[in-house]
Amino acid sequence: MTIRVAVPRKGRPLEAVLERLADDGWQETADSIISTLRYEKALTKDNQTDSRDVYDRLAAYSNLSDPHAPEYTLVRDSRSGMPRRLVFDSVTVPRDGPDLQLVGRQEPLRALRTHEFALGFDSADLVLETLVTLEPEPLDSLSAVNDRIDPVDTDVRIHTGLGDTVYHTLLGTPETCGNRDLDREFVREYEGALCISPRYERLVEAVLGSRATEGIEFTYPDSSHAEEEAAIAETGLGVYLTVTGSTAREHGLIVGESLFPSETVLLSNRFELDETTEAVAESIVNGGTETAIPQL
Repeated sequence: MTIRVAVPRKGRPLEAVLERLADDGWQETADSIISTLRYEKALTKDNQTDSRDVYDRLAAYSNLSDPHAPEYTLVRDSRSGMPRRLVFDSVTVPRDGPDLQLVGRQEPLRALRTHEFALGFDSADLVLETLVTLEPEPLDSLSAVNDRIDPVDTDVRIHTGLGDTVYHTLLGTPETCGNRDLDREFVREYEGALCISPRYERLVEAVLGSRATEGIEFTYPDSSHAEEEAAIAETGLGVYLTVTGSTAREHGLIVGESLFPSETVLLSNRFELDETTEAVAESIVNGGTETAIPQL
C-alpha cells in the first residue's frame, strides 16, 4: 500500500521533509534530491554553468527502471524570458508499513484544501497568509494556529512543525526605538510606517494582532534595495525573517522580538484522514523533534 503526500517542488520546506523522512536505507536518495535541486537553483541564479540544456539534464537525472528513483519535471520560471526550470516531481519512500509517495505540488496547501490529499507539507507562513482569522490579540505560536482556523472554511489543520525554524523578527533603527525594548508592546504604541515583504500583510497582522496594527502603514522594499534589511533601515521599523540577525546589524538595525516561527509543517485534511493516514502522520511526528499541535 502507498500513501500519497503532497510536498513543495523545491526550496527549504522540501529539504526539511526529505531530511525528516530520511533513514539509513533512504538517506542517499534524499541527499541526491537535495543536491540536484540545489545545483539546479545555482544554474537558475547563474552561479553555475552547464553545457547540457535542461532537457539533457532531466534525462540524466531520470531512472525509469527503478521504482524508488526520484522523478523531476519542468516548470516555467518567472525570470525574464520565462525559461524552464527543473523541479522535484515525485519519489516513493520505502518504510515499515505503507510506503510514502511524495508528490510535488506548487501549492501543497491548496491541494489539501481541495481534498486531493489527506496529508501534505507546506510552509507555516502560507497557513497564516490564507487560513487564519485576524483577531485583536497576537498569534505567537504554532500550537495556537488551529484555534484560528474557521472549521466552516476548511478541513485542513496543522499536525506538527518540523523544527526547521527561522523567525519573523522585529527590526528597527536606534532612532526609532529610542530606549524602548523592541517588542509587541512597542508596536502597539507605535504609529507610522512598518516595512514588510509585499505578500506578508495578513501574516504580520496575525502575529502582531489587529489592535497593534492600528495606526500603522505597511511599506515594502522596492528594486532600489538589494536587501530587505536596507529598506527596513530606511523606514525605521520592519518585520523580516532572521536567523542570526547579522545582516540586520550590518545595516545598523536592532534585532527585537521574535514574533513567529517560520517552519515547514505537516498538514492534514481531517475529512480525508483514515486510520492508515493517521498512523502515517503519527510516525512522521515521532520521527524527530517537532512542535506539538493540539488537534481539533
